[in-house]
Amino acid sequence: MKNKIVLLILISLLNSVTACREFLEEKSDTKLVTPETLQDNQALLDRISNVLGDNSISGEISADDIYMSDSDYNGVSYEADKRLYTWQPDLVARGSGNDWRSCFSRINTCNTVLHNLDQYQIANAENVRGQALTIRASVYLEATQIWCLAYNKNTANTDWGLPLRLSPDVNIPSVRSTLQQTYDQITTDLHAAVALLPNQQVSPARASKATALGVLARAYLYKGDYANALLYANTALAIHPQLMNFNQLNTTDSYPIKEMNVEVLLPTFIAYSPVLGTNVAKIPASLYQLYNNNDLRKAVYFKSNAVGEILFKGNYTGNSTRSSVLATDELYLIAAESYAQLNDLDKAMMKLNQLLVQRWKSGTFVNFSASNKAEALDIIYRERRKELLFRGIRWADLKRYNRDGRNITLQRTVNGQTYILPPNDLRYAIAIPEDIIKLTGMPQNPR
Repeated sequence: MKNKIVLLILISLLNSVTACREFLEEKSDTKLVTPETLQDNQALLDRISNVLGDNSISGEISADDIYMSDSDYNGVSYEADKRLYTWQPDLVARGSGNDWRSCFSRINTCNTVLHNLDQYQIANAENVRGQALTIRASVYLEATQIWCLAYNKNTANTDWGLPLRLSPDVNIPSVRSTLQQTYDQITTDLHAAVALLPNQQVSPARASKATALGVLARAYLYKGDYANALLYANTALAIHPQLMNFNQLNTTDSYPIKEMNVEVLLPTFIAYSPVLGTNVAKIPASLYQLYNNNDLRKAVYFKSNAVGEILFKGNYTGNSTRSSVLATDELYLIAAESYAQLNDLDKAMMKLNQLLVQRWKSGTFVNFSASNKAEALDIIYRERRKELLFRGIRWADLKRYNRDGRNITLQRTVNGQTYILPPNDLRYAIAIPEDIIKLTGMPQNPR
């Protein structure tokens, strides 16, 4: 019996070796691994987890829309996440799964598609090219809000930007551009995309013309170019003006807002962090109390736990996944703010009210009005914060508000120790991962 078992084992091993040799000697069909067709490259962009997933967590952890209890803070397994939460000047990136790696991985996917379209002279590629340009620009804009200071037209030509990697060739050295060059690349990509994309796609997961216009509006808002922010927000809304009526949502659902709803222009998903967990990230009482009882967002967005702490459930995903989605509600707010900045107060309030009437209990909403620019902006900034929780927006807003003189100081107390982030502090440009600095020789953000 032992001899038979040994013989069977030897035969099995021989067959395995033979099969491996045949596999290694078999000539591969390069068309199976080289994305030479339009469909292949569309498929690269359709891999949602690789292209629209793992958006940056750094801003959400660092901003003031959430807090953690001491016990939850002590239970966080990633030391880097704890350091982000307390605004430490360095060592705020995990060894793996960090924001820098995620951003440039997504950028590289777009670069690969753009390279393939040119390399293989793929016909009828305008739509796919436009999608790749839009996503690359969107990721660069996201990254700029994490690792760069707020855009200031007086210093943008000397402030540090990002390495502009526009090719999938990994042998090209990474060199930091200026902030002006970074924004110029973002807007150049988006303007090119607008000319290439259709008004609508078969799925919101594919960037459309309205998506590219919406990201343009966001980019110009961050720059403080309100005329262009208004132009592109309104142009996007002319194509896709739809809003959800919160009266039609079931406020008792665990997650009342469903994925791919009518507002979605590009569904993007924030990477996992225990700090942002559904039972860990608490909403400050001061923020929750801003909502009127007739404001349906109070029930759609929030729930309380057994000890009365406020938790957020208003994700645009239909589940617990945090979403940094680009949606039409944001565009109404961009248009309203831009009108106000340009001193057209009537249109500013009209645009804001068009959004808010869809958020309040039917028959209870009274239109907002403002007698001056400062009052209008106060109202719009408050409503922007209330509308766009957990959307990857607040950190960028804090930076530009402080640039413009609003002097917002952040403060957290953890385990009896108080941490403070003053307005315009250099830590608003979060530290680039130290291994990237060592590998590339790029300058670190100053401290």
